[in-house]
Amino acid sequence: MDSDYGVPRELSDLQKLRAEYIPNLPSCLQGSSVGVEFGDRTTTSDPSSDHVIRRLFPHTYGQPLAHFLATSAKGPDAPIIRVGVVFCGRQSPGGHNVVWGLYEAIKAHNSKSVLLGFVGGTDGLFAQKTLEITDDVLSTYKNQGGFDMLGRTKDQIRTSEQVNAALIACQTLQLNGLVIIGGSTSNTDAAQLSEIFAEAGCVTKVVGVPVTLNGDLKNQFVETSVGFDTICKVNSQLISNMCTDALSAEKYYYFIRLMGRKASHVALECALQSHPNMVILGEDVAGSKLTIFDITKQICDAVQTRAEQDKYHGVILIPEGLVESIPELYALLQEINALYKQGVSTEKIPAKLSPWASALFEFLPPFFKKQLLLLPESDDSAQLSQIEMEKLLAQLVETEIIKRTKEGTYKGKKFNAICHFFGYQARGSLPSNFDCDYAFTLGQVCYHILAAGLNGYMATVTNLKNHASKWRCGAAPLTAMMSVKRWSRGSGASSIGKPAINPVKVDLNGKAYELLNQNAAKFLSDDIYRNPGPLQFSGPSADSKTITLCVEDQDYMGRIKELQEYLDKVRSFVKPGCSQDVLKAALSSMASVTDVLSVMTSPSFSGHQPM
Repeated sequence: MDSDYGVPRELSDLQKLRAEYIPNLPSCLQGSSVGVEFGDRTTTSDPSSDHVIRRLFPHTYGQPLAHFLATSAKGPDAPIIRVGVVFCGRQSPGGHNVVWGLYEAIKAHNSKSVLLGFVGGTDGLFAQKTLEITDDVLSTYKNQGGFDMLGRTKDQIRTSEQVNAALIACQTLQLNGLVIIGGSTSNTDAAQLSEIFAEAGCVTKVVGVPVTLNGDLKNQFVETSVGFDTICKVNSQLISNMCTDALSAEKYYYFIRLMGRKASHVALECALQSHPNMVILGEDVAGSKLTIFDITKQICDAVQTRAEQDKYHGVILIPEGLVESIPELYALLQEINALYKQGVSTEKIPAKLSPWASALFEFLPPFFKKQLLLLPESDDSAQLSQIEMEKLLAQLVETEIIKRTKEGTYKGKKFNAICHFFGYQARGSLPSNFDCDYAFTLGQVCYHILAAGLNGYMATVTNLKNHASKWRCGAAPLTAMMSVKRWSRGSGASSIGKPAINPVKVDLNGKAYELLNQNAAKFLSDDIYRNPGPLQFSGPSADSKTITLCVEDQDYMGRIKELQEYLDKVRSFVKPGCSQDVLKAALSSMASVTDVLSVMTSPSFSGHQPM
């Protein structure tokens, strides 16, 4: 199979047309010369984690933000460099364009520079299995979905053996840079590698790229990840088709589970795009500590209300991580996982459960028991994609509706449910124009990070809700995105995790969630289904962006730059020789600002919520 990687392949007419698409580039990257401007040194967004991260990442902690700007000054000729790139995360539309953008930038600055792709993901990195990226290799992968140009395996570089293998590979291949493409886990590994490489004196600089369909790699530096736009658009059309089908037959409730791991960003965006009758967000469930019976009651009440309007159809969205958001199911999974760690076999686990867990386990239908007993993932989480939460809810709702019918509280027609899991249908999609542009730009930024000699950074592009020409390009230290999770087990016990770039869940105080709440009642009762249609590459909706990106105002890097410009203006106005009035006004204003900021940044400030 190795010989198939990078081999030009036969394309359909549409794929050929997509391969001809030229991604838009921000103004700051156009032209022959791009300069770098450094901001202040960074800390972490979570002050309580700062001292831990500072101690564990002494070589890469506290590095400054970097901004890339077009410049008329021509610098020295770029040296020949060798760069390796590896797909570490799960496949996400647009990943190939990161490689393409990186290749174009490398070759534009020195045609003798080399880009090596590691074949087979991290396994290829450890084994030093490479494919030189060339125009021929890229020809049939430009603007195409999947990660099949190079392939991927498990997305982790965690054990000392794996880290040493990566270090040896980079040294043996004489790489100046290693670009890691993936999500939160992969970029956490990139942060660890960059620190270890620096400590070992390795010349290879490590750069991370935010590519994940889950949309959970978000923070003040990263507005969205590559692939999220495409995934949501493809899924929204599928959901909308089901909405139209439900409205046509008027006799089915569709329970649809969507990917997203432990965060519900995909479910939220798809709900805003397609207007289903209900969406159950894991963050809502966890925040309200809703039990499986609470959720069942909510759905049954909605079914009953709709039946009173003579409506016997509907569409309900569920995130795949919902099972870990429900307190009693999560606790049951924790017990099962603990027994696995003790070496208990699958067959014997049910008999080893505590009394309450055993009672819950026996209540669950056979198919669900079997799925809960699947071996955990490498991060100890359940195999979320394999647990049919939508099927469990449909069965529980049906049982409750039958019970209400017998009691006389439900007087409508028979409840009929059809279940779907939209898990893999969108992952290999041709990427949207936005993801093509965004990924290609991030690839270019990776080159400029390496050209600036930076190690332990993530490529960033902000101001994304505006046209690509207005995007701002930069780089943020990976350590500035890290935090340390804490949790308790048992009375008085507390544990502290390792520093990581943790997935960000839906913000229940955010504008996107507020927008959903404002429309939830209408979605439930009025059947105002919306069909955005299939993914468009030209026409009026081709350049549309996700609703969650557009309603939030997240240009953190741009605001930091704007603040620096204001501070520079203050320095230019207030200097020896200025008038007393100017000096007094400046002192009064700055004292007021300082007082407000000192309160807001104190740990006790109630409004402080680390991202």
